[in-house]
Amino acid sequence: MITKDSIIGDILDMDRNTAPYFLEIGMHCLGCPASRGESLEQACLVHGTNVDELVAKLNAHFGND
Repeated sequence: MITKDSIIGDILDMDRNTAPYFLEIGMHCLGCPASRGESLEQACLVHGTNVDELVAKLNAHFGND
């Protein structure tokens, strides 16, 4: 289950096909060690995006909806 506290690097390690979800919110630095260590909530704050929407999309991707 993905939450707003989930770490981006952990999500990408579970499934690289989640990268487009991050790219669509403007997060183009996925290979950067700093971004891989951020929580979804931290990344969404920086990029001005709704964390709940991203969490819902990722959980749907993983079949956790």
